[in-house]
Amino acid sequence: MLTEVTKIIRGLSVDAIEKANSGHPGLPLGCAEIGAVLFGEVLRHDPQKPDWLNRDRLVLSAGHGSILLYVLLHLSGYGITLEDIMNFRQVGSVTPGHPEYGLTPGVEVTTGPLGQGFANGVGMALAERIMAKKYNKEEFDIIDHYTYVLAGDGCLMEGITSEAASLAGHWGLEKLIVIYDKNRVSLAGSTDLIFTESVSERFRAYGWQVIDHVNGHDLDEIRAAFLKAKEKNGKPVLIIAETHIGYGAPTKQDSYLSHGAPLGTEEVAGLKKNLGLPADRTFYVSDVVRKYFQDKKFLLKELREQWEKKYRQWSEKFTGEREQLERAINLEISEKMDFWNLVASENIATRNTSGDILDSLADEIPYLIGGSADLSPSTMTYLPKHSEIQKGCYDGRNIRFGVREHAMGAICNGLALHKGIWPYCSTFLVFSDYMRPTIRLAALMGLPVIFIFTHDSIYVGEDGPTHQPVEQLESLRMIPNLQVIRPADSEEVKAAWQKIIKRRDGPTALILTRQKLPLLEKKNGIKDIFRGGYIVYNKDENPEVVISSSGSEVHTALQVKNILEKERVSCRVVSIPDREAFAGQGQDYRETILGGKNTFQVVIEAATGQGWYEVVPNLSLGIFIRQFGESGPGEKIAAKFGFEPEKIARLILEKQKIKKAE
Repeated sequence: MLTEVTKIIRGLSVDAIEKANSGHPGLPLGCAEIGAVLFGEVLRHDPQKPDWLNRDRLVLSAGHGSILLYVLLHLSGYGITLEDIMNFRQVGSVTPGHPEYGLTPGVEVTTGPLGQGFANGVGMALAERIMAKKYNKEEFDIIDHYTYVLAGDGCLMEGITSEAASLAGHWGLEKLIVIYDKNRVSLAGSTDLIFTESVSERFRAYGWQVIDHVNGHDLDEIRAAFLKAKEKNGKPVLIIAETHIGYGAPTKQDSYLSHGAPLGTEEVAGLKKNLGLPADRTFYVSDVVRKYFQDKKFLLKELREQWEKKYRQWSEKFTGEREQLERAINLEISEKMDFWNLVASENIATRNTSGDILDSLADEIPYLIGGSADLSPSTMTYLPKHSEIQKGCYDGRNIRFGVREHAMGAICNGLALHKGIWPYCSTFLVFSDYMRPTIRLAALMGLPVIFIFTHDSIYVGEDGPTHQPVEQLESLRMIPNLQVIRPADSEEVKAAWQKIIKRRDGPTALILTRQKLPLLEKKNGIKDIFRGGYIVYNKDENPEVVISSSGSEVHTALQVKNILEKERVSCRVVSIPDREAFAGQGQDYRETILGGKNTFQVVIEAATGQGWYEVVPNLSLGIFIRQFGESGPGEKIAAKFGFEPEKIARLILEKQKIKKAE
């Protein structure tokens, strides 16, 4: 029967790509047998309940082969219609060019940037181990699913895959099974030109079990490989399936020409002839294949219902665990948590305050789990009351990611996608560039991952320009749906964490200092901080100068204000820790904070500042960093780059005088 299924997979895939005049036929043609065995025999899932907690997860890391996944989801009964297949890659369809989480039933994760899905799969498999350890009881294996990843040559070339594979082997994620579609062809030519290492030896060195030399077009060999992969030995598994890209295409099989472009009418006709499919029909699905998957659908429903029966029995016996699991899945938090009860500290780095809050939160939120890229003593993200996650010990709360920023971010995305875990991760702000694609995908998928970035400016000092972030803050603010918060003191850090734990529809980047900061004297209170920006100091309802800042530069702004007031210039100081939230407020509120059109507007921020001109439309003077930093004490570096209060005040007076004369 599965032989017939493979024919339908290939026919539907090429028909959809031809109709769209866009797509990647090579992978779906080459992986039809793998897909047929997975959906026909291996996966434990229920199309009628796509969010079943204990379902097997399938990640298409090679996201360009999306039509393969859509066809299999359609045949399996996930609610993707034949019309949806016909609308492949069209505006408004549920079958976009690359899989998108939350859009298409059955799609576990947004993939496309190669290697991301591989690392997401590692995160999902780690989540399974953590939750199995926490919730499973004798006779009740509530969490015991597998995570499958289909990856291609491109995925295996990416550096993120090496980082994630190393961790998966170190952690012993034995319920992670990766199928490597080894077709030896990339978009631009043969992999013999670019990728000749021994992948099998590489992964064995990572601590994986490798099942190699599997004929990716032999159904029995594929079945046997999956059976062997489930013989647990404390290691993740890599199945190396040797396939032919564009399998069955008369002239384009094994050619890079079948990778990323429609085959063309004649080639499709030849393919269908080779497969024995009706030459005069497009989007053809035989009755026997329909019936096979319809019968399979009932069996899968029974499988899920058996689990639900076991879950009910477990729930009755372990009510506390059930309540905690349900709260974890929904990311529920106690209504009684009030950060204002934590005393704000004077003269402390914001990273330290954040660390204290994180430690407190861990007591209240048992599913808050995370770590750093080998920097937890510096980023203050280690939970001292809790143990570490290591191979065979999955009941900890601290994850050591090592110096692997890119994989760290993607693994946290996988943890969040799995449900039941609220992940955070951390590194220095300057190294956020190493994980930017994962941050972008977290924002795209709306995942509430918490990214903690410390050492946030040139005030890092002696480590020099390689460690002094300049463009990173502005760059992060450019990512849609990423909440970026840069607090100016301990109280703002508390408020920032309140915003973070209330957010469910996207990630947050929390930007923190290494240097100590005093408490701001907030004569007008802090109630409007949740609107992104608020007045820290105001002596005149119609000030001549308004100085807006974020983070440590708010204190610089207050020093500048003191100098200007001695020159009889009335000032207002505004703290804007969340610039995008402030920009999203109504015009009336923004004008109330920033003042009228005739006010001399100044922004001080130790970073590139292009985006401020949109937030402060009448910006008269921007004190920003426009070049890379330098090694030396932070205060001296700041002075060299024009961040001395006296210099700024003098510049404001000069510019203000010129403006008045115009």
